[in-house]
Amino acid sequence: MANSLPTEFDVIVMGTGLPESILAAACSRSGQRVLHLDSRSYYGGNWASFSFPGLLSWLKEHRQNSDTVEESPAAWQDMIHETEEAIPLCKKDETIQHAEVFCYASQGMDGNIEELDALQKNPSCVASSTLIKPLDSTSLSEETHSSHITSYEVPTKDTPKNNEEITDTAETSVKEEYCGYDTYKHTLSDGTKDEIKPVLEDNSGPPKRKRIAYSQIVKEGRRFNIDLSSKLLYSQGLLIDLLIKSNVSRYAEFKNVTRILAFREGKVEQVPCSRADVFNSKELTMVEKRMLMKFLTFCLDYEQHPEEYQAFTQCSFSEYLKTKKLTPSLQHFILHSIAMMSESSCTTVDGLKATKNFLQCLGRFGNTPFLFPLYGQGEIPQCFCRMCAVFGGIYCLRHKVQCLVVDRESGRCKAIIDHLGQRINAKYFIVEDSYLSEETCSSVQYKQISRAVLITDQSVLKTDSDQQISILIVPPVEPGAHAVRIIELCSSTMTCMKDTYLVHLTCSSSKTAREDLESVVKKLFTPYSETEVDKEELPKPGLLWALYFNMRDSSGVSRSSYNGLPPNVYVCTGPDCGLGSEHAVKQAETLFHEIFPSEEFCPPPPNPEDIFFDGDEKPSEPLGTSNIVMAKLESSEGSKNLESSGKHLQN
Repeated sequence: MANSLPTEFDVIVMGTGLPESILAAACSRSGQRVLHLDSRSYYGGNWASFSFPGLLSWLKEHRQNSDTVEESPAAWQDMIHETEEAIPLCKKDETIQHAEVFCYASQGMDGNIEELDALQKNPSCVASSTLIKPLDSTSLSEETHSSHITSYEVPTKDTPKNNEEITDTAETSVKEEYCGYDTYKHTLSDGTKDEIKPVLEDNSGPPKRKRIAYSQIVKEGRRFNIDLSSKLLYSQGLLIDLLIKSNVSRYAEFKNVTRILAFREGKVEQVPCSRADVFNSKELTMVEKRMLMKFLTFCLDYEQHPEEYQAFTQCSFSEYLKTKKLTPSLQHFILHSIAMMSESSCTTVDGLKATKNFLQCLGRFGNTPFLFPLYGQGEIPQCFCRMCAVFGGIYCLRHKVQCLVVDRESGRCKAIIDHLGQRINAKYFIVEDSYLSEETCSSVQYKQISRAVLITDQSVLKTDSDQQISILIVPPVEPGAHAVRIIELCSSTMTCMKDTYLVHLTCSSSKTAREDLESVVKKLFTPYSETEVDKEELPKPGLLWALYFNMRDSSGVSRSSYNGLPPNVYVCTGPDCGLGSEHAVKQAETLFHEIFPSEEFCPPPPNPEDIFFDGDEKPSEPLGTSNIVMAKLESSEGSKNLESSGKHLQN
C-alpha cells in the first residue's frame, strides 16, 4: 500500500516529535504538500506517552534494538545515479540508554491476568526493602503500544469531531470511561475570562492507604499514560500562545498544577504563590509575608529599577537574595520553587527574569503558573499532527527512510529512499536528530538527561484531597551537582490508575539515571511492603514500581556541528531538560521562517463562513476582501477570526 504514496512533495518531515509536528502543521497550513514519516509505530518520538504495557513494550524494543547487528547495505545503492550521492540515515534509535526497571509491589493473587508472568518473573519484595533485579528483555510484555496505527495512513481532511484522538479505539475507550473527578473546566481561549463548568462529583476527603499489588497495575495498565519527557506548560508561554493562535487547543484538555512544593531540611512544604496564598500561609510569619510580597512586587518590574541590581549582575542569584534581607526560608522558596534555579549556575539577571516570568503566568488559568495536558505530554505532538492532516498532510508510521539523495552539482537534497525502495522527491527535508547517522554526528557533543518514572501509593505531601498535581525542586546536596525536578500527577490527569500517583524525576545527567536520582527517591519514598500497609501512619509514600533511563539532550547542538548536511535539510532536536517546551516552539518557528520567510507561522484558522468549494458560485463581497478556497485552505492575510475552542482547561 505504501507504493501508492505520491512521489512529489514540497516538504518531507521525518520524526513526529514536538518541533517536527509543529513544523509539519505550519507547512501544511501554509499550503505546502507535506509527507510526515516516522520509523516508529507511535507518535511523538521521545515526546511520547505510553500506557503501562505500552511502556514495557517500548523498553523491550530498545533493548532488542541495542542488540541488533547492523544490516548489510540495502538495494537502495543501485537507485543512486552517477550525478548523485547518498547520505545514509541511522538504522536504530540510540537516544535512550541505561534503562533499569524495578518492582517493589507484591505480585498479587489474581491468576486471571495473562500479562503478569510475562511482565515480571522475579519475586517481589514483601518484607524486604531491597531492590529487585531489573527485568530482562524476555520478561517484558509482548503487548503492543496502545497508540499503534497502521503503517500507512492518509488522515481525513475533515476536521476531527467529538474530540477523537490519534490513537486506537482501545485507548479511546479507556479515556471515555476514565472520568468522574471533582474538576472545573475552563475554555482555553484568547480571552481573559474563562468559562467555568463545574462537574458534580466530589472525591475530596482524606486519602486512604490501600494494598496495591503488581497484578492490579498490570490489569489497570491502560489507565496509565506515562511521559518519556516530563514537562509542564507555562500559562503565558509560547506553546500555550501557539495552541490558542492556531486553534489546536480544541484537540486537547488541560488541568492546573495545584501546588508548588519545596524540599527543605528534610521536609516537603507547600510554597505560597499568589497574594492570597502568601497571606493565608501558616508557614510564614507576618514579617516574612511582607518581605516576600515586597520582593515579588519589585521582580514584576525590575527592569524599571536597575539601580537595585546593577551592582550584582556578576553575582549569583542566591548571593543577591542574601543582600535583600530575606530570611533563609524565603531565599530557599524564591530560588528553588519560584525562580526554579540552582545556586551556582544562576546569575542575578537570570533569576530576576525567571521570577518575573513565574509571576506573570499566575492567575491566567489558575492559582499556579503551570498547566498539564490530560492523558500526558504525548497528546501535544498528536494535536499538531492532526492539524497537519486536516490541511492535507499525509502520515506514515512504521516507515523507515534509508537515505537522503543529494545532487552532486547543487549540493541540495532532492529525494529520500524508503525501506521499500520507493524514491520520493521534495524541495525541503526536516529530520529529527536521532535519524542522523553516526558519521553525520561524529563531531557532535551530546548532553544527557537523567529520568525516573515512579508509581507510588500516596502523595509526597498529604492533604485533605488526593487529587493534587504538584511540582517540587530538590536542591543538590553536593556543590556542582544538579537539582532534581519532580512532577507528581494524580489519577484525575488520566495518567495513572485510581489510588496511585505517577511521579516523574528529571535532572541533567552526570552519571547514569539511577546513580543521579536514586538518592532523591530514597529521601522521599519507601519501597512498598505489604506488611507495612496496616500501620496507621507511614512517614513516606510507598514506592510500587520504578524505571530509570538516560535520554539524549540534543537541544544545544548547532547546525554547523553536523557533517555534510545539504542546505535544504533542517534538523530538529529532541526534548531538552527544561521545564517548559519553549525551545521546541522557538526552533520550529525559526526553521519555518528559514524555509518560508514570507509565510505566516501557524496563522489562525479560516472563518468557516468564508470557505467555499471549487466550482461553487462566489458570493458577492466587499471590495478589497477575498474568500478562501477549500482545496487550498488558505486564510486571508491578517485574519483574526478564531473558532471557539472545543476543548477545555480542567481546574
